[in-house]
Amino acid sequence: MSSFDLSAILQAFELESIARLMLIDGDDVKSWHMPAFAADTPALILRFELVDKVNFKKALGFVYPENFMMRLLGSRGGVEEVVLKDLEGREGAALFIPALGVGTSFEAFQEIIAHLRAPEDGCPWDKEQTHLSLRKHLLEESYEALAALDEEDPAKMGEEFGDLLLQIVLNAQIAAESGEFTMAQVLQGIYDKIVRRHPHVFGEVSVDGVGQVLANWEKIKADERKKDGDIKKGVLDGLPMALPALIQAQEFQDRAARVGFDWPQVEGVLDKVKEEIDEVRATTNQMELTDELGDLFFALVNLARWKKIDAEACVRGANLKFKKRFKYVEARAHEMQRTMQEMSIQELDDLWNEAKKSNLS
Repeated sequence: MSSFDLSAILQAFELESIARLMLIDGDDVKSWHMPAFAADTPALILRFELVDKVNFKKALGFVYPENFMMRLLGSRGGVEEVVLKDLEGREGAALFIPALGVGTSFEAFQEIIAHLRAPEDGCPWDKEQTHLSLRKHLLEESYEALAALDEEDPAKMGEEFGDLLLQIVLNAQIAAESGEFTMAQVLQGIYDKIVRRHPHVFGEVSVDGVGQVLANWEKIKADERKKDGDIKKGVLDGLPMALPALIQAQEFQDRAARVGFDWPQVEGVLDKVKEEIDEVRATTNQMELTDELGDLFFALVNLARWKKIDAEACVRGANLKFKKRFKYVEARAHEMQRTMQEMSIQELDDLWNEAKKSNLS
């Protein structure tokens, strides 16, 4: 940074102190896909002339709104305000990015969770929580996030992802307090794993399509198991048995396919579905029926996998569609001042068809 006068730049921006100010060399910005500093911290980009304005604007746009106001120091001096959406065509010596606001960084979120757990001035409820007591909340928040995804509601997604993040950070804080592990270790672990399992992105490996990526993924995982001494651990091990059955079935099939255990064509899957239906028809007792229905469900999940459909989401969608249409039938029966119990199956079916025509899906 010897090619410019930092004191002069700070003076031009009227920055009396560099406390909490991130100083970033424009040359370091070239590889950014996201801003490499906390959003609640002001940043000063030095040697701004070296910055690829298009990529830089895109990276900032993942965090800052398009009308976010920044200040640009011109090459010949003089500071002007510029909004993010107009950044691409602007040139200058340095760019000052103000703090986005309180509570906009991951670090600030960690601090507030730690405060909730603080012995002296924390929250009584949060202080008494343990990993085990939080399990049900993690499960509930996961399903609420899935519901928001199913509804394709961005506002709900943002809210539910926040609730889910709360559970993760709260558990990490509990672990840090008891000396089990820290959030930094959690982040380092998943960071290293992502780099290790994507040699085609971060290394020299070349791949030809998604299939080869997944095959490499399984090979890397096998090497990891061998290194860790888990030589008896197979491709299907490590998947939680508590997963919903459809998710578990599809993941089993995905993992088996990655190592070549799969039908060569989808016709084989369709034939298997037909075969399982015939076997369901041929059952003679409850035990056989239970077994054959399980095989049929498994074959249907495999068909969903082949067609690149999320089986769990597919059934959740069918459940939601049924609920909406059934509530329509209930409401219409109420309008007719009748109960569903006293209506004939034909009358109920007519109302069901009304619901279908109303595009309740």
